[in-house]
Amino acid sequence: QVQLVESGGGSVQAGGSLRLSCSASGYTYTDYCMAWFRQAPGKEREGVASIDGDGSTNYVHSVKGRFTISRDNAKSTHYLQINSLKPDDTAVYYCAASWGGPGGSCFGDLQDYEYNYWGQGTQVTVSS
Repeated sequence: QVQLVESGGGSVQAGGSLRLSCSASGYTYTDYCMAWFRQAPGKEREGVASIDGDGSTNYVHSVKGRFTISRDNAKSTHYLQINSLKPDDTAVYYCAASWGGPGGSCFGDLQDYEYNYWGQGTQVTVSS
């Protein structure tokens, strides 16, 4: 049974930092591209960052320089480090997995329909 479990969300003031974690189980972790999405109130879910099995990353333009995605294949866990938080970053953050074959290649362009498995989400709230 595939499970993705996020942790690390919370309430912070603008300018602060958070590190989100997503622990995976139930599949061959290194065969999957891992990603983070977020959904702000009243908005559609958007892809934020992805990382393939070899560690190559991709970010949506709006978060480049502030967000860092990483993964630890030995722990079947990936992370999202968020720095210089802004109120506009307030959202539910979801981790997701997309099958990419050996090497866990990331295909596509961070669209949610490309991802097979999802976590339950973790709330990030940024106050000004």
